[in-house]
Amino acid sequence: MIIEIDQSDDVPIYEQLRRQVIEAIANGELVPGDKLPSVRSLAVDLGVNLHTVNKAYALLRDDGYLNMRRGSGAVVAERRDEAGHGSAAVDGAQWSAMNNELRRIILEHKARGGTAESFLDTVRHQCASIYGLQNPSRDEGRRSGNDVSSRRSS
Repeated sequence: MIIEIDQSDDVPIYEQLRRQVIEAIANGELVPGDKLPSVRSLAVDLGVNLHTVNKAYALLRDDGYLNMRRGSGAVVAERRDEAGHGSAAVDGAQWSAMNNELRRIILEHKARGGTAESFLDTVRHQCASIYGLQNPSRDEGRRSGNDVSSRRSS
């Protein structure tokens, strides 16, 4: 996994790091049990303050993506449901936070003149890409300036 930080991005560095770790987990680049670099070594490698990396790791831990152990560092967590069984289940607080973030994105799209149809086309395209599905969008090749698409920091 290669982490790229864009110092000129409006997104805080800790959030850029957090998002890239989540993306790596979602894409299978990081799997349960994989060890991440120590806070100190990653901070040095990225040229950022160690508190920035520590904040990203703490948020990832709080959201259930990482386990933190003194002496052994950050490890990608197993996906578990409330009964402790392996699962991709999301708890109520996480689901609420994701819904709030999705609502914010939809409102920004609408405020910029985007339509529900263009937003849904983009969502279908992104889901197909992320989940490895055939794109169900009617206009697969059509992209408009009003579409919200994922952007990777570089």
